[in-house]
Amino acid sequence: MSLLITLKDAQKDAMRAKDKARLNPIRMVLAAIKQREIDEQITLDDDGITAVLVKLVKQRRDSYTQYKDAGRDDLAEVEASEIKALEEFLPQQLSEDEIIALIDEAIADTNAAGMQDMGKVMGIIKSKAEGRADLGKISGLIKQRLTA
Repeated sequence: MSLLITLKDAQKDAMRAKDKARLNPIRMVLAAIKQREIDEQITLDDDGITAVLVKLVKQRRDSYTQYKDAGRDDLAEVEASEIKALEEFLPQQLSEDEIIALIDEAIADTNAAGMQDMGKVMGIIKSKAEGRADLGKISGLIKQRLTA
């Protein structure tokens, strides 16, 4: 089943259950998907929808951090609940061992010898790990591997 259909079904379920805490983030995702489709005049596939979800979760995490730092725990809790609702639709996250295995495989495939090859390695990993792991964390791990 496509991710878009899953999102629309979840929206219907949240509407029936009158669960506003879950309904609002789902509506936000569907609106962002529609906006991107209109802006770029394309129809998003599951990978494109996952990219939208990743972007929205990242925005929520940034907002959560800012609200916590400002002492606005009430707003931080709203962001946390939205993060939880959105993460439900992301693919299962990769474990630390799986990430390291991906990095080692990409380094072997590209014959990476140093930091100058980081872009090649990151290009291979990005397609496999998008939405399944924090790419910033992966980038740091790649730097460690290539400088060691």
